[in-house]
Amino acid sequence: MSAWLAWAIAAVLLAVGEVFTPGLFFLGPVAVAAVTAALAAVIGAAVWLQLVVFVGASFASLALLRPIARAHLRMPVAIRTGAAALEGAHAIVLQRVDAQGGRVRIGGEEWTARAYMPDEVLEAGTQVEVVKIEGATALVCQ
Repeated sequence: MSAWLAWAIAAVLLAVGEVFTPGLFFLGPVAVAAVTAALAAVIGAAVWLQLVVFVGASFASLALLRPIARAHLRMPVAIRTGAAALEGAHAIVLQRVDAQGGRVRIGGEEWTARAYMPDEVLEAGTQVEVVKIEGATALVCQ
């Protein structure tokens, strides 16, 4: 088997491995490095030079691509939409909120609510923060 084919197979296997390990973004940049080593093999570089290219490209791609990808994994508050955008929002208690239920106004909408802390009781008029949205229910705390 020629060296370029071995590097290409390694790149494909690494890329497939990246697909099955979400959130880490480690194997993808190494797959890119395997492609560069395959290119070195195609132009006729010696095996030791192919290895040097692979190692160098691995470090370079991890140093450059991984921070960019990891930054995109975290969605800033300004970009969140739907129910996820309500987490962290302020609300006003309309009807007493406890572990069993209640009602709050978030923005201009009324939501069913439950206290985030099971023993917490929030009376009408209290300003609260939305901690989490579960279905159509806002979990709130003071």
